[in-house]
Amino acid sequence: MADRLEITQKDLNKIRDFIFKETGIFFESKKDYYLKSRIKQRMIDTGFETFSEYYHNLAFGSRDGEALSLIEELTVNETYFFRDFPQLQGFAEEVLPPYLDNKRAKKDYSLKVWSAACSTGEEPYTLSIIFQEMIEDYELWDVRIDATDIDRRALRHAKLGLYSDRSMKDTPISYRNKYFERTRDGWQVLPNVTEYVIFEQLNLMEHSAMRKRRGYDFIFCRNVLIYFNESSRKKVISLLYDALLSGGYIFLGYSESVGRITAAFILEKKGGFLCYRKP
Repeated sequence: MADRLEITQKDLNKIRDFIFKETGIFFESKKDYYLKSRIKQRMIDTGFETFSEYYHNLAFGSRDGEALSLIEELTVNETYFFRDFPQLQGFAEEVLPPYLDNKRAKKDYSLKVWSAACSTGEEPYTLSIIFQEMIEDYELWDVRIDATDIDRRALRHAKLGLYSDRSMKDTPISYRNKYFERTRDGWQVLPNVTEYVIFEQLNLMEHSAMRKRRGYDFIFCRNVLIYFNESSRKKVISLLYDALLSGGYIFLGYSESVGRITAAFILEKKGGFLCYRKP
């Protein structure tokens, strides 16, 4: 069995190219061991004893079959509630209030937000809590938070809404008491948080599906672009730009920037973090 599970460098390159074509994610050579171990695990799980058999199934099977299963095996889902707290605090205290005042002046009480690559759901639920805490006339607003990810397992976890102490490590005690229920299995998100969040499976590199997304006030796409190469980042940022309303904002991770990708956004410094506004 060990010999039949042999994966050569040529085999690895074929998988690397396939994943890049499907998702825009490029695994550098320093990730070869990680990539190879995950491929072997999928070969074992699916019962294929040779790479050629496995690759044929991967490349020519349905896109929601083994291709998606391998992608799920390779994607990283490291997140928690209120991750990058200073950025979220700046958003809540400096970006959100004037933006909402501008909408109120227009008698527009709709708020549409997108958590792109939402992983296991901590980010969109965090945003739901922030809006309820920060918007004094919240009952007047029609709030919708779209949360998407390519990983079906992560989305199932998100919809379940049950989290470990690790996911809760940066959650203020007052919010834990107000928006969660402590159970013997973990922390259960309450309906007053989940009712505003809609989870959907989405590949950020699927142009046709991405083109359907429009009218967002805020887009959070944090700690995602670091996994793409330059050309993939340009494609995704362009599609996210089109999805935003004029005057809307996109928020990225600390190590990410659209400055080298496009000049279409207006860079704004809010407190200790940067964000990007669509003119």
